[in-house]
Amino acid sequence: MPPGPETTADAADGDTVGRPGGPSSRSPRPPGPPARTGARENAAGRPQAADEQPEAGDAAKAPVPPATTDGADAPDASEAHPDAVSAAGDPASRPGGPTRLTRLGRLARREARRSALAAVAGLALTASFPPYDLWPLSFVAVAALALLTRGRTARQGAWTGFAFALPFFFFLLRWLHVVGYDAVFGLSVIEALFIALLGAGLAVTSRLPGWPLWGACLWVAQEWARDRTPFGGFPWGRLAFANTGSPFTPLAALGGAPLVTFAVALTGGLLACAVVAAWRLRGAAGDRVRAVRAALPAVEAAALAAAVVLAGYAVPVPTKAADTVDIAIVQGNVQNPGMNFLGRPMMILNNHVDATLALAKDIKAGRVKKPDLVIWPENSSDLDPFQYAEAYDRIEEAVRAVGVPVLVGALVDHPGKPGYVDNQGIVWDPVKGPGASYTKQHPVPFGEYVPFRQQLSKVITRLQRVPRDFYPGDHTGVLKIGPARLGDVICFEVAYDEIVHDTVMAGARALVVQTNNATYGRTGQPEQQLAMSRLRAVEHGRAVVTAATSGISAVVAPDGKVLHRSAEFTRDVISTSIPLRDEITVADRAGAAPEWALAMVGLLSCAAAIMIGRRGRPDEKGQQ
Repeated sequence: MPPGPETTADAADGDTVGRPGGPSSRSPRPPGPPARTGARENAAGRPQAADEQPEAGDAAKAPVPPATTDGADAPDASEAHPDAVSAAGDPASRPGGPTRLTRLGRLARREARRSALAAVAGLALTASFPPYDLWPLSFVAVAALALLTRGRTARQGAWTGFAFALPFFFFLLRWLHVVGYDAVFGLSVIEALFIALLGAGLAVTSRLPGWPLWGACLWVAQEWARDRTPFGGFPWGRLAFANTGSPFTPLAALGGAPLVTFAVALTGGLLACAVVAAWRLRGAAGDRVRAVRAALPAVEAAALAAAVVLAGYAVPVPTKAADTVDIAIVQGNVQNPGMNFLGRPMMILNNHVDATLALAKDIKAGRVKKPDLVIWPENSSDLDPFQYAEAYDRIEEAVRAVGVPVLVGALVDHPGKPGYVDNQGIVWDPVKGPGASYTKQHPVPFGEYVPFRQQLSKVITRLQRVPRDFYPGDHTGVLKIGPARLGDVICFEVAYDEIVHDTVMAGARALVVQTNNATYGRTGQPEQQLAMSRLRAVEHGRAVVTAATSGISAVVAPDGKVLHRSAEFTRDVISTSIPLRDEITVADRAGAAPEWALAMVGLLSCAAAIMIGRRGRPDEKGQQ
């Protein structure tokens, strides 16, 4: 797996002796313009004389709080001003000076406390996600990362971001331990590298005025990248997915998950700005007028943060239905949780057939209202019904007994690619038999297909447990099932903005998420996926039905409220009515435009900060 970023940049150890501008290097100024060699940069990245004080009313130029002002925090002179090293004399370059290994050891010691604080903040972010759902910790963690990277060099910010992200992803994705903890760690490292780049960006832009805004845009840019690469991306852990039941949630109807992430990150950045401004009150002790002036930026930043949190309440979330449809969700259950959930052949299929036959008996006895359609989960048929007559006959038996169309999840041999498999949702009519189908467009790498199979399977033998690769579908999953036009989304596809958006825009009046989470049962993963369904419901103004083999099966209303949910690893049938809607949201109309715009602003802010920083550096003669 890719290694974490090296921390080759040394932070200053707090000793100003021997540094340009430090006490030992000062001398009377010659007549004429003041020399710029001893200048320092203010919070905006502009040169500032050593005796110049920042304005009391500018929160963006405020000194950082204790966690960012100790001796370990100052950038190394060789990074901030490369030419200053020769003026001060680098001990490591002199005979008998510290070796590179010694310098790295010093760096590790200097960064230990900051890295520990970053790790704690990452764990706090984990707790904001299901199954814990402590959503306020999401913007608190963002604020902590902003403070820990403020005023740092890009390399130091990258290391802090990595230290923040590795424990966050490791514990968020711990449900992968059923595959192996090496898989948890490897995926966590890959995902943490994106946050390392974010940390570098936060450090660079922290010197710009309005840095909380640029930081929020960089959070969106980081999620934009993780959503798409490598191997099609893995968007688990987006800030929006921790806020599917918070005041931020209605913002999804305006700009989708990216706007929710932006609002959460902006709130965290403003909270960090308030802390920075409040820290400046130390110097105003005993002077009431000065204290009031110094307190204003902190109050303003806190007020803006509160306004962003409450902004979601002003967003209308339309739920008026154009029509309704009665459905039944069948959760047949599996034999065992974990990697061996399939059990013996036909067992999962028989579970769903038997549960459907029981439903048919209840309908005939008048105990349950006859639905308009029945929904089975992903992989509800563990054998290809078109290759195994026994599987075909059992599905036919269940569908005819219930007397309505059934959406069946099955693995089917790809018709044009021998050796490949289609993960399908098939509309099975009680009269016409199997009809229209949807094939999963985004198979999971290393779970449903193996990239570089020939090379990697020789090294990682566990990959041989994926004997055949799934072939991606080429169209959206809008299916006519009985009287309803539903959009089928299979399992992890609910995490990808574009797949759900395209399905709604193709005419889906409600969404169905067919899923098989039996491998990750009782690990928190089903709760995390259900949270995504809640966000999608608000984002697109559609009811979302989740059908799972072993749970959690659920019905989510267009406003994001969970109306029904099953327990894990039980056989269950949920009978209910869901609304069908034709109206589309602002987020549907905007598509990916808000995400691209916010991401570009974040990247441009980094470029601007780098350019300003370069203009502020002295040349070889110590002149601007």
